[in-house]
Amino acid sequence: MKPNLIVDSCVDFNEDTENIERVPFRILIEDEEIIDQNTDVIKLISKMKNSRSQIKTACAPPEDFINKLKDQTINFIVTISSQLSGSYNSAKVAVDTFKEKFPDSFVHIFDSKTAAAGETLIAIKVKQLIEENFKPDEIVEHTEKYISKLRTLFILDSLDNLAKNGRITNFKAILANVLNIVPIMGEDGGRIVLKEQVRGKKKAFARLVDMIDEYNVDFENTVLGITHVNCREKAEKLKEQIRAKYPFKEIKIFNSSGLSTVYADDGGIVIAF
Repeated sequence: MKPNLIVDSCVDFNEDTENIERVPFRILIEDEEIIDQNTDVIKLISKMKNSRSQIKTACAPPEDFINKLKDQTINFIVTISSQLSGSYNSAKVAVDTFKEKFPDSFVHIFDSKTAAAGETLIAIKVKQLIEENFKPDEIVEHTEKYISKLRTLFILDSLDNLAKNGRITNFKAILANVLNIVPIMGEDGGRIVLKEQVRGKKKAFARLVDMIDEYNVDFENTVLGITHVNCREKAEKLKEQIRAKYPFKEIKIFNSSGLSTVYADDGGIVIAF
């Protein structure tokens, strides 16, 4: 029996992630709870735009992870950064409970220390190592090394959801819109940080491409991922701009999950490499 791979629903979608087992988040808009399983992103965006209330998300309870774990095989779990959500801790409670019943079982949880495109690339990495028949300890070693080198950057088309969720003030969101200021965000130790502020979207995306050169990247052996929220054309254009400047091994484009849609919002772009 092949090792079992489980992810939470911050992993985005393309052909590489279609058959991976998912444990869904809950998305709470007004009085409605949406289970983030094959979420209709267009409908979700519409609901978000029509809501004046805070849009909340909740990670899956431990029971949902337990239901995906399999006895007498090797289990791997990939979660969104533990600095951004309780998903990692929920998975850990699930594993502790599972191992009480099956003490000889092997389960390893990867804290992705990222989200969206970053977490998706990690899930694909684990899947590939499994398919190439690496041993469990080798999968852990290779993946943890991969996580330590992975970098994530993103540009949001709208700051409305960050304002609604209290991540920034409404005043800052309004001011950014009025002054046409585009923040380039990233991760630092699993937390979201502001990298730079650029005036104008065109300049912001040009700067995003230039910023890649500031990292120590082994381009020929590195895959870059792009998650887009309802803006495929923008993602394709960015892909071509990156490809023209850097010899990445491959550039993959992902459709956003429900959770990525909530936080990146309509038109949002996330890259990881």
